[in-house]
Amino acid sequence: MKNKVKINRQMHEWSQEELGRRVGVSRQTIYAIEQGNYAPSAVLALKIAAVLETNIDQIFELEDTDWEN
Repeated sequence: MKNKVKINRQMHEWSQEELGRRVGVSRQTIYAIEQGNYAPSAVLALKIAAVLETNIDQIFELEDTDWEN
């Protein structure tokens, strides 16, 4: 899954730690999401979008490989 978490976080001038605090996860979790190493749960993805004041589909995008079994 592609994401634009880092871009949107930087637009708010927040650190990874600050975004993590606002959504209730660690800085390491935000880092892993931004690097594409961790796909957040639906609830966490919705929280991130809400805190960043945007729609979930503006931040997260499925890749072709996400459709493979």
